[in-house]
Amino acid sequence: MLKLVLTGLAIYLVFRKVDTSQLWEIAQSIHWAWLVPAVLLFVISKVFTSVRLNLYYQVLGLTISEMKNWKLYLIGMFYNLFLPGGIGGDGYKVYLLNKSFKTPVKSLIQASLLDRLGGLVAIVFLLLLLVLPVDLTLPFESEIPWEILVGVLACLVLPGFWLVQKLFFKEFLPVYWKGNGLSFLGQLSQLICAWFILKALGVDGNFLAYQLVFLLSSIVSVLPLTIGGVGARELVFIYAHGYAGIDEAIAVAFSLIFFIITAAVSLIGAGLKVEFQEDLKETN
Repeated sequence: MLKLVLTGLAIYLVFRKVDTSQLWEIAQSIHWAWLVPAVLLFVISKVFTSVRLNLYYQVLGLTISEMKNWKLYLIGMFYNLFLPGGIGGDGYKVYLLNKSFKTPVKSLIQASLLDRLGGLVAIVFLLLLLVLPVDLTLPFESEIPWEILVGVLACLVLPGFWLVQKLFFKEFLPVYWKGNGLSFLGQLSQLICAWFILKALGVDGNFLAYQLVFLLSSIVSVLPLTIGGVGARELVFIYAHGYAGIDEAIAVAFSLIFFIITAAVSLIGAGLKVEFQEDLKETN
């Protein structure tokens, strides 16, 4: 109930600040053909991240075919869309794999947490890289050139994540680079997906600024506040548009289209079912 209220509040704030007539004009002028590769790139990004999660399952001794893992991933996306915090799907996967393979819950939760962290690390790293070429209007002044600070932080992201994995996820350290490689492929695919959505909206320039705010909104949308991050993601675009020099209505339209693509792909999971009898024999 709280999540519904917050979602409604966020949507109210979004449509209070944005020019709805301008948003309607944008919706009427969408170039739909650009959305086909956008959907394809979104699905590809999710394939990369599902393979990453299966990599962590393999470390735990689970033998799951990529196709069954993909189906389980889609089911998880469906639950993530409707359950609080966007982590309901992770809980379902932990429950199902523990029930089927008797793998300890603690290990499965660690795999899920590391999967989430890997995605977050890729987002933060790419976000820091995009900050440098984008002409931002910062709300503060710094005696030290902020580009140097951003560069230092970017250099520390991967070593820092390695240290975190060494301390808390040591079991998964042998697949550190492979896991990160899949994380970056997944996020880069989403950035290209974002480029196609922007083309569909008729945007001809300043793509990096939109993609920068998109990455920032991806972090905020993970917080357990609204349904599927809807509302929260749009608010980030609205409050960041002044600093990044992007069009407010275009940004909101972009965010809504990305949510619709996410929801459409996630809904596929509602009609899927996974059984692990054959995989259980191979694992044993």
